[in-house]
Amino acid sequence: MVEKVEKKVEEKEVAKKAPAKKTTAKKSTKTEVKVETVKKPRSTKATKPETATATLADAGLKVNTAKAETPAPKKEKEVKDAQGRVYATGKRKTSIARVWIKLGKGNIVVNGKDYESYFRRPILQMIIKQPFGITEREGSYDVIATITGGGLSGQAGALKHGISKALALFEPDLRPVIKKAGFLTRDSRVVERKHYGHKKARRSFQFSKR
Repeated sequence: MVEKVEKKVEEKEVAKKAPAKKTTAKKSTKTEVKVETVKKPRSTKATKPETATATLADAGLKVNTAKAETPAPKKEKEVKDAQGRVYATGKRKTSIARVWIKLGKGNIVVNGKDYESYFRRPILQMIIKQPFGITEREGSYDVIATITGGGLSGQAGALKHGISKALALFEPDLRPVIKKAGFLTRDSRVVERKHYGHKKARRSFQFSKR
């Protein structure tokens, strides 16, 4: 009986010592894991751009490291020709006016003639001078124009349109004044076509009862 009791006591002591060893082993493994986690590098998101480019270069990918060049300023188009003239095209109805203006004494030549002899009616002469009147440039520019198509009224309107556009190009500061007066917009009104059953666009044939 005494021997059995001693064996049981020894077994209990062995059992107590065994779990104690296991706990120490676990603790040691935990400490090792902690040390390893501290030694691990940070994620790739926080890497510097130099390391990122180096990794791309190692992978065989091309990396554009050149700085973006600032665009060169655009050169303004030369409006004047070798003779110091500015060209513009004016239109009205079916008339087209090709106009050249330059600094001068106010001479206006239309199709090789003086404008007063070409446009005899005073109202047409007044229409041609309107761009110079609103800009206060009367007698400051010479005008040479060639006009084709249409009648005298349409040709005068086309010449006025061409002079206005040329003035705005010659002196850009005058553009707001000319634009506000409406001289830069092309007058799109033209004669309406003749319609079937009418003598003209609106005119009907004379009605006769008998």
